[in-house]
Amino acid sequence: MASRAANTRRAVTRTRNDENAAPTQAGLKPKTSLSHLGPAQKVSATSTSSTTGAVKKPVAVKAGAKRTALGGVVTNVIKEEQVDDAKKPLKAAGKPSTEARQPLANRTNNVQPTRPIASIPHRSKSTSSAVYPSIDSSLAIKSEDALSEMDVDTTKRSESVTTPMVTVDEEAYEEFSEEEEEMEDEGEDEDDWLRMSEEDAYLAQEQLELIRSTFKDDVDMFDTTMVAEYADEIFAHMEVLEESVMPNPKYMDFQTEIEWTMRTTLIDWLLQVHLRYHMLPETLWIAINLVDRFLSVRVVSLVKLQLVGVTAMFIAAKYEEILAPSVEEFVYMTENGYTKDEILKGERIILQTLDFTVSSYCSPYSWVRKISKADDYDIQTRTLSKFLMEVTLLDHRFLRCKPSMIAAIGMYLARRMLGGDWNEAFVFYSGFTESQLVAGATILCERLVEPEFDSVYVYKKYANKKFLRASTFARDWAQNYASTAF
Repeated sequence: MASRAANTRRAVTRTRNDENAAPTQAGLKPKTSLSHLGPAQKVSATSTSSTTGAVKKPVAVKAGAKRTALGGVVTNVIKEEQVDDAKKPLKAAGKPSTEARQPLANRTNNVQPTRPIASIPHRSKSTSSAVYPSIDSSLAIKSEDALSEMDVDTTKRSESVTTPMVTVDEEAYEEFSEEEEEMEDEGEDEDDWLRMSEEDAYLAQEQLELIRSTFKDDVDMFDTTMVAEYADEIFAHMEVLEESVMPNPKYMDFQTEIEWTMRTTLIDWLLQVHLRYHMLPETLWIAINLVDRFLSVRVVSLVKLQLVGVTAMFIAAKYEEILAPSVEEFVYMTENGYTKDEILKGERIILQTLDFTVSSYCSPYSWVRKISKADDYDIQTRTLSKFLMEVTLLDHRFLRCKPSMIAAIGMYLARRMLGGDWNEAFVFYSGFTESQLVAGATILCERLVEPEFDSVYVYKKYANKKFLRASTFARDWAQNYASTAF
């Protein structure tokens, strides 16, 4: 019986709570139609016919109003102050603005940096010559009114002019070619420090081929970040690309107003700009490559040299950085020496001159990552080599070197400073023997022992504890051991 009673109660409860159950007879009551009444009359009729005993207060509704499905009242009367939106003020006086901020608003609209990159003396004209303290102020500079946008000449390199094909005697042509090669060898011995004798070059190539055929490379096929399946093809393609973006190492011969010392001062300033905005290392190398390639085909005046540098850094940052500095920030870097329009015009001129070729350049950092596999990516060797590679940016003699060779020279000298040797693993991964790198390492040591080298910015940058004080260590080693090391 108890079970039946429980089942009965459960059934009754289910019937009362079932939404699909039919309503009881007590709940079926006829409703009076109110469709012919107005809104106010419907409210009064509903309140008088209620059987609950509670009296509802009628809601006052304006004439012409409509009641929504959720009980609100919508009127079709428009206030006078809402008729003309153009007469409304943009902001109420004395009240904060509630307007939403743009998601990609310029970060330099209202905030100015605390101080410029470097202290620049006051100048009457907004020229770039005041940025460089080492430039002789007695040089005659044309006025800005006589200059074009970047004051560049359309004169191309004399080496790039091709002579038409002519029919000549083969024997006479061979004799002329041999005499021309001998003249070139005699005239370029002092400048081209990379040139080796035929015997030394043959021995170096023979040693390289022997190591490549006998050295066993331990490749981890499961390391997806190193893409071991395509690494050889990638670096072979990079070797072709780095040949196509080499600047003319003697472009200063046809420049009329600038010299190599002015290029050194410009790069020293670009190093400050690069570190100030915490940009990637590849950005610096791309910017300086753009400067050298542009100066190789265009004649630039002294007052526009800094414009070339800052525009090249602007292009490189837009290409390499995730969040590049805005053009207004580059204007501030020059202390308003150049306007926003001048930088944008300079960007167009540089890209058109170089045929928009930016991605073909491969910085030495890509080659250092490959060479570092020989010593299992030693942090001290890599940090010291990065400092030595940036020192090569200040010396125009390294314009003859490909990025792969600059990386090899930096790693070789770093190994020598740390007491290591240039074994078969380094020869295999770098592609250069020790005999090919000694000349570049010697030039670097000469640069390190210069009396005023500790005043350049690259030395101050790497003297920080963050970079293991690599610059002070390298300078001390060069002063004590460089004379007997090579």
